[in-house]
Amino acid sequence: MSYQCACCGETHEGLPDIGSAMPYMIHDIPEDERPGRVALTADTCILDDEYYFIRGVLEIPVHEQEQTLGFGVWVSQTAEHFHAYREQPDSTNIGPFFGWFCTEVNAFSPTILLKSKAHFIGIGQRPSIELEPTDHPLAVAQREGISLARAWEIVHEYLPKE
Repeated sequence: MSYQCACCGETHEGLPDIGSAMPYMIHDIPEDERPGRVALTADTCILDDEYYFIRGVLEIPVHEQEQTLGFGVWVSQTAEHFHAYREQPDSTNIGPFFGWFCTEVNAFSPTILLKSKAHFIGIGQRPSIELEPTDHPLAVAQREGISLARAWEIVHEYLPKE
């Protein structure tokens, strides 16, 4: 199957990765307050000089497929771990670091504040996010995988509506 990319407008084959632009709690901050309170890049976020977040990828295996369904997600970090990552973003010599999951994945909602670990893999790649192995539907999906049909259902929730 194919999809039209929201970034480039091109048609691509296979499952797209899905991403969240910012940690969930940033949405609660009025837009006019964000410039003074939120320092957001594509990979990191600091809120009120007190709360630290990094963006990583949570992968869900898709049954009978080589490709996984990837979610660009945000997890909280301590200041110490956040700065270690920011100083060494391509290092595999840090972590894994604990963090609270800070992205709402609607298909598995609620997902805010699930326990997670960020594994740093270097080579220009975002950290891999692993959820604590619980019976939460998103943790089960990460552990056991989902069908290709279910993966496409999820993807269609995120694709632009025509």
